[in-house]
Amino acid sequence: MDDQIVLKESYWTERYGKGETGWDIGYVSTPIKEYIDQLQNKELKILIPGAGNAYEAEYLWNSGFKNVWVLDFSRTPLIHLQERVPEFPASQLIHADFFDHKGEYDLIIEQTFFCALPPRLRSDYVTKTADLLKSKGRLVGLLFQIPLNNYKPPFGGSKEEYLKLFEKSFQSIKMETAYNSIPPRHGNELFIKMFKV
Repeated sequence: MDDQIVLKESYWTERYGKGETGWDIGYVSTPIKEYIDQLQNKELKILIPGAGNAYEAEYLWNSGFKNVWVLDFSRTPLIHLQERVPEFPASQLIHADFFDHKGEYDLIIEQTFFCALPPRLRSDYVTKTADLLKSKGRLVGLLFQIPLNNYKPPFGGSKEEYLKLFEKSFQSIKMETAYNSIPPRHGNELFIKMFKV
């Protein structure tokens, strides 16, 4: 597959239409849920890029976090979130390319977006993520630690590769194999937490 294809909105919209959404587990992933559960500041401004059906956003909203912003390349999953959570503000649903987005956030949650991007864009992802975070803002979430392939998402990688990528823009980087992944992903997810330099 030409990796340009995955940079087209139509590719993702078509996959939603056909139900080809293997990344979608149907609920908030356990490692991210448990991280959210220990957050105390409900005023945090949070972005979830490439959010898909955004179960993390739904969970945050229902937990009292109202400053949550959801971004996706395809309009389809944003509509799904609105249908599930009608009170979620339409103004906080962003139908856009992540790399064109402007804003400033306290926390960015990463859940299967990084691995959907062609590996050649990873350095750009790190730079853009850092640009969107306030000073001392956090990037938290999950990265797949599966063999890297260059032909279709999910594009995997290793802890060593990821550390080299993120250390130029982030500090206090923690990357550990998630102990609480869902069974099909056991051993294949790195839980990450880091602060913008």
